[in-house]
Amino acid sequence: MKPPLTRRRVLGKLGAALAGLMTLPVARTVKAAVQKLRVAPGAAKGYDPTQHRWVMAIDVNRCIGCGLCAEACKKENRVPEGPNYFRTWIERYIITQPKPGSAVARGEVLVDSPNGGMNGFPEPPVKRESIQHSFFVPKLCNLCAHSPCAQVCPVGATFDAPDGAVLVDPKYCIGCGFCIQACPYGCRFFNPYTRTADKCSLCYHRITRGLRPACVEVCPTEARLFGDLKNPVADEALQKFYAENRVQALKPHLGTEPRVVYAGLDKEVS
Repeated sequence: MKPPLTRRRVLGKLGAALAGLMTLPVARTVKAAVQKLRVAPGAAKGYDPTQHRWVMAIDVNRCIGCGLCAEACKKENRVPEGPNYFRTWIERYIITQPKPGSAVARGEVLVDSPNGGMNGFPEPPVKRESIQHSFFVPKLCNLCAHSPCAQVCPVGATFDAPDGAVLVDPKYCIGCGFCIQACPYGCRFFNPYTRTADKCSLCYHRITRGLRPACVEVCPTEARLFGDLKNPVADEALQKFYAENRVQALKPHLGTEPRVVYAGLDKEVS
């Protein structure tokens, strides 16, 4: 069994990475120049990231919590099995009725996500008559325009692609875990097989070939929508989504400006 990712191991790895501190400014300059020219591993040959601006939209009112998206993501991206490894997952929110005589409008908020929602959800942990409202919220990398994960990466392995994707280059990643700790959305994990940080990549190997992300492809209710803001298509579902809904993002107060947006998001969702 490989040792868990601890603060001691993180600091040890960072110390090793900083051993070449004297050459780091030059290395960063070269890396920055390379990143502007290259496309992440897995992208289609000839794909130009400057000609696209990808966005993911999620209609909470349509999600039924079937878990097909999380299952498809694991298979498509070879995500390790187990409850701690997900590029996308579903959370169930249960808002109970307020206690009799209480002055509040709603009761306790319960949140669960058994196995990322892959196998659906069990019966609610409270009696049905005590439930005021319940709903499902798919989650994934929020594709931040101002990514905390990219800001803390000491070697530039995590970077913002020109097309809006936030990607991890496994060739550069040293597995220090700083990005995992910095992500305010809990969207990253340490891959025990690659020994690198892992997260949703929007199925970059698919979208650069004109395909949709696996999670979008399998959603039976079209709760997930995906599109290109630089190349809008008339009458497509994404344009209709923006026109008909009050679009929101998770934790807007953080100023990360996510490019994953929601409709029907309850104030209790974080």
